[in-house]
Amino acid sequence: MPNIVVVGTQWGDEGKGRIVDLISESVHVVARYQGGSNAGHTIVTDGETLVLHHIPSGILREGKLSVIGNGVVVDPKVLLEEIETIKSLGYKVDEDNLKLSDGAHIVMPYHKEIDIAREERMGSSKIGTTGRGIGPVYEDKAARRGIRFSDLIDPESFSVRLKATLEERNIYITRVFERNPLDFDRIYEDYTAYGKKLKPFVTDTSKVLNDAISQGKSILFEGAQGALLDVDFGTYPYVTSSNAGAGGACTGTGVSPTKIDLVMGVAKAYTTRVGEGPFPSEVSGDLGVKLRELGNEYGSTTGRPRRCGWFDSVALRYSAMVNGVSGLAITKLDVLSSLDKIKISVGYRYKGELLTEFPSSTEVLKHCTPVFEEMDGWQKELHNVKDISSLPSNARLYLDRIEETTGIPIWILSIGPSREKVIFIKDIFS
Repeated sequence: MPNIVVVGTQWGDEGKGRIVDLISESVHVVARYQGGSNAGHTIVTDGETLVLHHIPSGILREGKLSVIGNGVVVDPKVLLEEIETIKSLGYKVDEDNLKLSDGAHIVMPYHKEIDIAREERMGSSKIGTTGRGIGPVYEDKAARRGIRFSDLIDPESFSVRLKATLEERNIYITRVFERNPLDFDRIYEDYTAYGKKLKPFVTDTSKVLNDAISQGKSILFEGAQGALLDVDFGTYPYVTSSNAGAGGACTGTGVSPTKIDLVMGVAKAYTTRVGEGPFPSEVSGDLGVKLRELGNEYGSTTGRPRRCGWFDSVALRYSAMVNGVSGLAITKLDVLSSLDKIKISVGYRYKGELLTEFPSSTEVLKHCTPVFEEMDGWQKELHNVKDISSLPSNARLYLDRIEETTGIPIWILSIGPSREKVIFIKDIFS
């Protein structure tokens, strides 16, 4: 069976969590490879809505192993709360079905303090972070001053690392942001308690994953943010601080790229974005608000309203190229059902020039205006649609045009929030 990477092809919130939840039924292991508690994957099952922040969506499937890889940055307090929430809903979470990398870096209180203070200081130039400390912890990781779970579960090592790092970060907090310093004793006490509770889950997950592959088991890799928020290939600097694209699956888990068989992209039938940054196909005014309300486009982690726009085939072609996407899962087609006209961005205009490729410069992208194709809507609800042939003809034409303008076939179609509202057009395990 193949090892598959599921990657969001837009600016996040594409519905990766529920696609992973569905596909996880047919794999042995689900591994999360980047991001932190700034991400939220919303799953609707048996009438219950569950938002996952760290734990892979596969945790809801009996008999599946869920792995939090070394590329993830973990807030231990949030993770423990997440575990308890999942248990309270009747699902199993223990050291047998959840593994946490000993190399995963830990979100500390000073990371959150710096994140919030920095955004306030930047004012109108802010990035638009969630304030959960994700950027600063990745900074510490790159600067070789981070604290990992291998440190946290060893109180002596943790004490040494925390003293050295906190001293430096307190200088930054007090002198640059003029805020009060954080207390070593309180942090040490709280976090050693978290470490004791999480220690049973902590292990060398790269060995766990590679052993599973050697045994012929299949792995589904999931990221947190969309590929256009990738720190290298996204709309920099309005990006996350890690590799959200398919390449992050290898560096974030310790599994070789030679072991990856397939990359599946997930995209909404329209486009959304949270926070700051260029968004060429964004729709303003009443229609933008209508799209937001129809799609319930509010962040599952922060509740922030998402910016909404039409499907952008230029951005998706670029995302598919840098991630090696073979097929698409299109989500939320049902959200468009009441609209009489629907648009697709097929190019950009920049200083009078037609662009058909996604600009590498964010400054250029800021000044691009979309070139739209307009199509007739179907204005029919999709509640009772069971297969692709039962779709209204205009909905079929819309999906055909997405395939034509992106060059990527659609393999999965979602027409509602529950597991039952998904149509599998291609068997990706055949």
